[in-house]
Amino acid sequence: MVSVKTETLSYFYNMNKAGIAIHGGAGTILRSSMTAEKEQQYTAALREALDAGYDILKFGGSAIDAIETAIKSMEDCPLFNAGKGSVYNNAGKHEMDASIMCGKDISAGAVSLIRNVKNPISLARAVMEKSEHVFLCGDGAEEFAREMNLHFEPDSYFDTAFRAEQWMQAKKADATFLDHNVPVSDKKFGTVGAVALDINGNLAAGTSTGGMTNKKYGRIGDSPIIGAGTYANNKTCAISCTGHGELFIRSVVAYDISCLMEYKGLSLADACHEVVMNKLMAIKGEGGLIAIDRNGNIEMPFNSDGMYRAMKNENSEVISIYK
Repeated sequence: MVSVKTETLSYFYNMNKAGIAIHGGAGTILRSSMTAEKEQQYTAALREALDAGYDILKFGGSAIDAIETAIKSMEDCPLFNAGKGSVYNNAGKHEMDASIMCGKDISAGAVSLIRNVKNPISLARAVMEKSEHVFLCGDGAEEFAREMNLHFEPDSYFDTAFRAEQWMQAKKADATFLDHNVPVSDKKFGTVGAVALDINGNLAAGTSTGGMTNKKYGRIGDSPIIGAGTYANNKTCAISCTGHGELFIRSVVAYDISCLMEYKGLSLADACHEVVMNKLMAIKGEGGLIAIDRNGNIEMPFNSDGMYRAMKNENSEVISIYK
């Protein structure tokens, strides 16, 4: 009886630390350009993904399972620039990127420039767990996805009218657009990500995106790059980023936050502030991130006008869009 009671108390103590945070992109997201209907749709989509991930943690599941489940929910939603809602590249196709990382053993998996895979985050996890590699791209990654019996969808599954409109605007302007900054009224979409801490003290992070509208030359942003857009280490924290990928790559944002915590002893809040509000802004790097540390503290900083974001733990729940 003593053993059972001790295990029960331990479970509830650890559950108080467990938590999850998700994001759906950061950028020029203004209340003045958002309709009430669209705001409700985003809030509902964020809540659905948040609850799906947190329910796994609540019943003792792993952080990796929680973030994959939450990200798949957003990949299946056309509101976000990932999976089904991915933007068009210059050739009128959808090229997707994703990455995932486990803080327990710093194992990681990533994929880029993949097409027709319904859930890129699941392919990234398969790379992490079922291959000897970390990063696969293009045709090779798709071949591996078929070997893993992952779900594929035809091009038509990813085709949406509002993404086509974004693409036509970008083509006309001969420019590439960040998905959340496309000059189309109330159409602000974004990269998705999730971070979590489970009751066993393990951290995990994942990120998934369709990249930039009208991108050329096989462009790859920070989302699939371990250390830039995604990072997790049980010693410190788990991070998922969203924003102008080139500048996040140059700043090695996700790993930099972990380093500031591990080597300089900064808190999660202070490390996030230093990187997002000082280091990134110094080079005009727009965006934000979600983060959770080994004690369950959660931060969701951004230096843009808004960021689709949500967090949940035993004691609180937050779903927000604007500053």
